[in-house]
Amino acid sequence: MTLISPPPPPPPPSSSSSSSPPPSSSSSSSSEKPLPSSSLPPITKLLSRLQEKLIGASSDSETSSLISHMERLFQTADPNWLFSANQDEGWTELQEAYSTLVSALIGCAVLPLCEDDCSSLPSTAYRCVPSRARPVCSSLTALLGTLGNGDRQTDLLLAVAPHLCVFAVTHFQDQPWTSSSSRAAAQSLQEALLRTGGWRDSPHLLMGDGSQGEGEEGKEGKEGGKNRGILGGILDILQPHLTKDLWQRCEAVKLVFAWTLLQVTRPSLSSHLSRLLPPSLLLNDNYRPENCMLGVRCLHHIVLNTPAADLRQFNRAEVLYQALFKHLYTTEPAVIQSVLSCLLDLLLVLEKPPSSLAPSSSRRKLCRHDDVLRLVLTHMEAEHKVELRRVYASALPLYIDRMGVVVCRHLRQVEQVVLGYLEVTDPPEETSRLKILEVLQKTTRAAWPRMACRVAVLLRCLLKLLVAVSSDCKLSDSVRQKLMNQTSLCLKLLVDSCHGDLQPLLQQVDSSCCSSEVLGCLATITRTTKR
Repeated sequence: MTLISPPPPPPPPSSSSSSSPPPSSSSSSSSEKPLPSSSLPPITKLLSRLQEKLIGASSDSETSSLISHMERLFQTADPNWLFSANQDEGWTELQEAYSTLVSALIGCAVLPLCEDDCSSLPSTAYRCVPSRARPVCSSLTALLGTLGNGDRQTDLLLAVAPHLCVFAVTHFQDQPWTSSSSRAAAQSLQEALLRTGGWRDSPHLLMGDGSQGEGEEGKEGKEGGKNRGILGGILDILQPHLTKDLWQRCEAVKLVFAWTLLQVTRPSLSSHLSRLLPPSLLLNDNYRPENCMLGVRCLHHIVLNTPAADLRQFNRAEVLYQALFKHLYTTEPAVIQSVLSCLLDLLLVLEKPPSSLAPSSSRRKLCRHDDVLRLVLTHMEAEHKVELRRVYASALPLYIDRMGVVVCRHLRQVEQVVLGYLEVTDPPEETSRLKILEVLQKTTRAAWPRMACRVAVLLRCLLKLLVAVSSDCKLSDSVRQKLMNQTSLCLKLLVDSCHGDLQPLLQQVDSSCCSSEVLGCLATITRTTKR
C-alpha cells in the first residue's frame, strides 16, 4: 500500500480497532511526553510491519515518509514499549526485529554496484545517495538516543551496533557518494553510537576493554556488556562482500574494511587474524595502484600489531613476504615506498637481522635481506625517473643499517649506485644526493676494511661533487651547506679507512680550480685527520 502522507505506523492486522499508535508530529509537539504503552500493539509486530513497508516502498517519497515517521516514533514513543519483551525468547525476537529493521533502513541508502569487477562507477551514479543517507542517519541517531542502559537494552545495542558502525563509516568519509551534510550526519551517528554504548573512541568500540577470541564474544557479551567490542560483528557483515569476485563491485567495502582493520591493534588483532589477512592480501594483489597501496598498508598494520609467532604460524609470514616481494618489480613510486617500508618490518619476523649475527668462522648464508637489497640495488642502477630514485635513495640507508658488515657482499653494486646518484642533480632539496651520501657513510663505517680498494674512484666523485655544489647558484644556502657537510664527512671517513694515506692527495688539490669554500672543507678534513 502506498502512503500518501506520513500517518502513524498502523497496527498489525490482528490488533483491535481500539489500539492506536503514537500520534505523528502534526498532532503533537516535540515536548509532549511519551504515551503509555498499555494501549499499543506489540513492538515486534510493528517493527516487522515497518520493515515490510520499507522494502516494498514503490517511490522515494514513500520511503522518505516512512523514514521520517520512524524517526518521530523513536523520539516520542514510550521507551518501555519500544524495548519491551516478556521472556528470553521475546528478547531474542526483539533483537532480530530491530536488526532487520535497521538493515532495511540502511538499505534505503545502499550504494549502486558496478556491473563487473574491472570497472568503476562515475560520480554521477552516486548523485542520489547523500540525500537518502541523511534521513537514515537521523532516524538511526534517534533510535540510539532512546536506548537506555539496562542489561537487556545493552544486548540490543550490541546486536545493531555493527550495522550502524558500517553504515556510519561508509558515509562519513570524503568519497563520491557523500556530501558535506551527509558526512556530518554520519559522523553524528557514529558519535551517538559511541555515546550510547559508553565507548571512548572507535578502537574501543571495535576491541572493547580487552582482547577476545571469536569464541569468547558470546560469553563476554553477557558478562562484560558494553565493554565488549563489535569487531566480530562488523566482520560478519563485511565478509560475504570481501570475496575475490565481489569486493570490487562496491567501492565502499574496501574502505570500510581498511578503516576497521587500522583501528585494531595488539592484542585484539591476533584473534581475528584469519579473517583480516585474506581480504588484505586481495587488496594487495590488485592491479590498481590505489588498491594495492591500501592492501600494503593493511598488511603493514598486521605485521606491526601481530606477534611474530602468530605470523610464522601456518607459514603466513612467508606468504606475506612473497606477496610483497613481487611489488619490487613495479614502477609506481608510492607502491615501492610502502612495500620497502613493510618489508623492512616483515623481515624481522622471518629472520634475524644480519647486523645482529655474531662473527662466524664459516661464510654466512644468504638470506632474504640479501635478496631484497640485491634487487633494490639492481633497480637503482638502471633507474632514471627522479621520483623513483628519491624513493629508493630514501629507503636504502635503513637497509644498509640492517645489513651491517654483511653489506660487503653488495659493495660493487653499492659503489655503482653511489657514483651514479651523486652525478645527477635532484633539485630543489637534493634528497637523492643527501640520502646516498648517508648510504656511503654507513657503508664506510660498516665495511671500512674493504673500502681501501674503492677509495680512488669514490674520492674523485666526492671532490667533483664538492666543486659542483660550491658553484651551483640554483641551490639554496641551506641545501648547499648540507651537501658540503655530508660530502666532507664522507671524505673524512674514507681517509680514516685508509689510515690517512689520502692526506697527501687532498693537500695537493689545485687551489686554482676550487673555490675557497671547497679548500676550507679539505683543510678541515686534513686537520682533523692529523689530530
